[in-house]
Amino acid sequence: MGTPGEGLGRCSHALIRGVPESLASGEGAGAGLPSLDLAKAQREHGVLGGKLRQRLGLQLLELPPEESLPLGPLLGDTAVIQGDTALITRPWSPARRPEVDGVRKALQDLGLRIVEIGDETATLDGTDVLFTGLSKWTNHRGAEIVADTFRDFAVSTVPVSGPSHLRGLCGMGGPRTVVAGSSDAAQKAVRAMAVLTDHPYASLTLPDDAAADCLFLRPGLPGVAPFLLHRGGGDLPNSQEALQKLSDVTLVPVSCSELEKAGAGLSSLCLVLSTRPHS
Repeated sequence: MGTPGEGLGRCSHALIRGVPESLASGEGAGAGLPSLDLAKAQREHGVLGGKLRQRLGLQLLELPPEESLPLGPLLGDTAVIQGDTALITRPWSPARRPEVDGVRKALQDLGLRIVEIGDETATLDGTDVLFTGLSKWTNHRGAEIVADTFRDFAVSTVPVSGPSHLRGLCGMGGPRTVVAGSSDAAQKAVRAMAVLTDHPYASLTLPDDAAADCLFLRPGLPGVAPFLLHRGGGDLPNSQEALQKLSDVTLVPVSCSELEKAGAGLSSLCLVLSTRPHS
């Protein structure tokens, strides 16, 4: 969504949701995903929360796990946030649509302006929004609603082939750097972005598509270099050397290899607020 690096204010809050037992049992695997090690998934999730709070200095808000929402920890799909506005999404999977309720309330409590999708023909998963991806998860109507909601930003639609969300293929590695995986789908998305933007940016190709699913964050403290929260801690070793080339950010590695079995990418596991909401 928008121009790379544009609209990324200084972050203050992060929202996550706990891992329920139903995710580990494979109930979240409505599409045939494997069961996972609950204790390991919860440890990964706990480390992620700790790094958001302690390493990045964000105020962490954690929603409790809900057994009726096995994919609830993937709350990055439930909202698109820019400034003080939160667009509540309409996930592609009907089974996931109840996930937005708790997120909506949490964002309302923080004072954000809430925008709802009233069109029942629209589908929108939040992890399709970097520019705005058109994957199997988000349709044209969903992308149009993003553009209508955030009119101060130039919203471009990037076709996404295969089963991935857009952010499962590429991400912002800095204010003017796009990182992307090496697959044909990822490289096609990057080429589409280059055509659609009027602003020059550098690109960095990583061996693993999943390594491009990262979060570029400006901390709330002035004078502190931006952070890049990325897959590490033993995950995706082939991409770690390439990530070291991003010299203008402080790299913060985190593992989510067990949560990945449920379809979680790093950016799907949290929502970050890029301005301080009204109290």
